[in-house]
Amino acid sequence: MNNRMSTLWQNSREASWREALAAYGDVIAAQGVASLAAHDAWYQTELPAVLHARESPFATHDELVRITEWKMARGVWRARNLVLVRGNEIDEVARATREAFAQVPHESAPIATIAALSGVGPATASAVMSAFKPSVYPFLDELVAAQVPELGKPAFTPSYYGRYAAALRERATHLGGQWTPSAVERALWAHVGGKVGSRG
Repeated sequence: MNNRMSTLWQNSREASWREALAAYGDVIAAQGVASLAAHDAWYQTELPAVLHARESPFATHDELVRITEWKMARGVWRARNLVLVRGNEIDEVARATREAFAQVPHESAPIATIAALSGVGPATASAVMSAFKPSVYPFLDELVAAQVPELGKPAFTPSYYGRYAAALRERATHLGGQWTPSAVERALWAHVGGKVGSRG
């Protein structure tokens, strides 16, 4: 791990974290992916309100597909995974996400529930949960995980995600104010300039 990869996580100054988070939009633009800015704006601002507006909240098939496209645009595009995600039954996506949302605030059960869908691993499942409850669930990104030494080698499993999320929740609590685990994740990703991406 290079010095830049480890600098922010070891920094306890809230101002440094705010600076990294403020750069997130610029880092998104710097990725050079034409669709990413629009996907990210939808994911960060529109989607959470839509999910919470539903009685007995759930995510639709179309939303799961677009979340997957956002994740891949921010990291690595995996066409085969996207085909599998699109192949899920509409009713099954609604059922799985409704069940997962009802499992909040369990640390890892919602991730496992959504990851049972075809083409969906813990990273994509965490993206769904982070949109629904950013105060509890950060998106699982390999580049972010690699900056947290105590977690060891990044792994795309519900149990690893539980430890990852707990570490980012603890950091959000330490930073105070309006910090959430999701905001901590974005700050860490932006701090090292983005890309790399997540599997699953």
